[in-house]
Amino acid sequence: MNIEEFFELSAGKWFSHRTSHHLAFKQSEDGKSDIVIEMLAADHPEVIKLCQQYEIEPSTASCGARVTWNGTMEWDEEKHEGSTVLATVPDADNPDEGKLLREMGYAEKAPVAGSYKMGNDGALTLITEYETMWSEERLWFASPNLRMRVSVLKRFGGFSMASFTSEIRMGSTAVSTKATEAANSAASQS
Repeated sequence: MNIEEFFELSAGKWFSHRTSHHLAFKQSEDGKSDIVIEMLAADHPEVIKLCQQYEIEPSTASCGARVTWNGTMEWDEEKHEGSTVLATVPDADNPDEGKLLREMGYAEKAPVAGSYKMGNDGALTLITEYETMWSEERLWFASPNLRMRVSVLKRFGGFSMASFTSEIRMGSTAVSTKATEAANSAASQS
């Protein structure tokens, strides 16, 4: 699976349940969200704008996505909602690796560029370095309508958080049918 196929399989509406462990405080918390992921073509105006913002040639982007979320965390019961645009820029020598440009996420208030790597097992690993922290996230499909994520967040000074998220696709779509076909194809090649 390549990065474009991963994004295509991720398109749709998802219910997300996250358990986060704050290691320094020895506490955990749950969060729930509805997430909508919309695939964007490499030449979509928002993908082009994001590339320009990072001073990257827009023609080098392979795809993009708009991610919108609406959820709550156990500790504050406030609504956490927002949206961000992502764009992938594969490495010219190795398209399974590259840059992941991000407009803005839930944890940051400024654009952030990270790196991605597609594994032979179809899992996507994202590494992002912020001004005061570092994160690594691994995403994979347990089945076409069940996506899993694990992440580790380290702040300078030692504070860390680890989280596990399961995301269930809400309803069958043409994308989930394509995901089933891709999963069956991958299984038959093993």
